[in-house]
Amino acid sequence: MTQHSQNVFKVCMLGSMPPLRGLSSYCLELSNAISNLCNVEVLSFKSIYPSFLYPGGQLRDDHTFPHISTDRISVQRKLTWYNPISWLKAGLRTKADILHAQWWSLPLFPVYFVICLLFKLRKIPVVFTVHNVLPHEWKNLYLALTRFLFKLSDHFIVHTHHNIEQLKYHYNISKDKISCIAHGTLDFHVQKQTNRNGIRKEMAFGEHHKIILFFGAIRSYKGLDTLMESFSNVLQFVPEARLLIAGKLWEKWEPYDSLAKSFAITDFITTYLDYIPSGEVHKFFEASDLVALPYHRFDSQSGVGTTAIAFRKPMIVTNVGGLSDLVSDHRCIVPPKDTEALTKAMVYCLSNPHQMEAMSLTATEIANDLSWPVIAKKTCDIYHRILEHK
Repeated sequence: MTQHSQNVFKVCMLGSMPPLRGLSSYCLELSNAISNLCNVEVLSFKSIYPSFLYPGGQLRDDHTFPHISTDRISVQRKLTWYNPISWLKAGLRTKADILHAQWWSLPLFPVYFVICLLFKLRKIPVVFTVHNVLPHEWKNLYLALTRFLFKLSDHFIVHTHHNIEQLKYHYNISKDKISCIAHGTLDFHVQKQTNRNGIRKEMAFGEHHKIILFFGAIRSYKGLDTLMESFSNVLQFVPEARLLIAGKLWEKWEPYDSLAKSFAITDFITTYLDYIPSGEVHKFFEASDLVALPYHRFDSQSGVGTTAIAFRKPMIVTNVGGLSDLVSDHRCIVPPKDTEALTKAMVYCLSNPHQMEAMSLTATEIANDLSWPVIAKKTCDIYHRILEHK
């Protein structure tokens, strides 16, 4: 029996880890899960982006993430976007049987290309999880450089079956080199002991209010404008409804403020327009009754959506990317930019407590399918197949 067949091998994970933000929630959960099956070394960043690329000019660390509690994970936080020496050291000195790169952001291309190339030159296989098959911005440049980068990969992991077709079409990658593994639920956000009524009171909500949550970075493709218009219609049928908006602004707030005033809903909206630290995320999901993901366009799976599943929250989503995989009731899956359909779905949910309870129970079933032990097993099976054919 070989060393690899005994599960005694080492994976090097290239991505971001706490206290950085970026993709740290996903990398933390995946690393913890696969560390039960193999040893993990994570190549993370000391400085991940130049400040001018980030809204507000800075990317503050978040020290409220949970700590890693296993000695089977080693985290190296030495990569810096401005120092190629750190990339060369990581690519040449890191000992591992396989490199698993988490790919999501164009500014990281030079870092990823150098490290992946050096692993390939050392005859160490490379796996990519592609979180954004298509970018939110810079589409042509992203496609060109990503095609170049993907030539270094032995296998690809995506989160939805639609992503498989996109990889084939945009990057000319054969289907036998692609696996679909779901984005797991971000369970570490869930707190064991919370006071929902107390949290709602802190946010100035009454017990009778029905809270719709829009959570995450505020960017144009996420459809907050559509949600605000639909919400103004919801109030006609559910006057106790309230809209809770929480997330970092990636664009100016003034157009949304103007929308709120034009729809006369300013007094029915509560906003927290900044990054929400990991340790505070639970408050917003605990306070809410319904989570809305009204995205105009999207290609992958949503960390916000999988967080909502972790909290067993009913969701209304648009039929883009993998969002529909998170909702079982077709009445809660609406076309993008369709204010009438979104209004109807929100009124339907908020007016039917039994339906909301049923959706929470269904979220438990979906969470079981998105469990990290299942994801870790599927991921490690891919490692095994690659190493056996090395």
